[in-house]
Amino acid sequence: MSIQVGDRIPSVALKHLTDNGMQEVTTDALFAGKTVVLFSVPGAFTPTCSAKHLPGFIQNAEALKAKGVDSIVCVAVNDPFVMRAWGEKAGAGDAVFLLPDGNATFSTALGLTMDGSGYGLGTRGQRFALVAKDGVVSHVAVEAPGQFEVSSAEAILAAL
Repeated sequence: MSIQVGDRIPSVALKHLTDNGMQEVTTDALFAGKTVVLFSVPGAFTPTCSAKHLPGFIQNAEALKAKGVDSIVCVAVNDPFVMRAWGEKAGAGDAVFLLPDGNATFSTALGLTMDGSGYGLGTRGQRFALVAKDGVVSHVAVEAPGQFEVSSAEAILAAL
């Protein structure tokens, strides 16, 4: 079953690449005491993810923060090296934290994986967005397969 409004964000430790090398980050630390928008893309450098989903959140970061959002986190089932390169190429800067979920641990804990093996992608995270306040989900929007409507930055802005 996938995560629902009122559920707590699962506690997961993941690795991400920083200027100081590989570092561990926990979902507990990312969500504690903050209002966080988390959005998931099936893969870094994929067409809709790179042309629309991530850029929309980068462009709307200030508007989201004006509505009380403390952090914007993008998760994808990709390794830390790919996520860092994608963030640099997209110009994410400090606007969006790119969270690698290389083993699909977090996506699985959320109950939001998909089988992308037909496209050579293996297990991936579904396209979705959610809002969590102090680690408790207050809004969830999961896309239908192949769609990009309810998880866009604009849709999340409208939901806040």
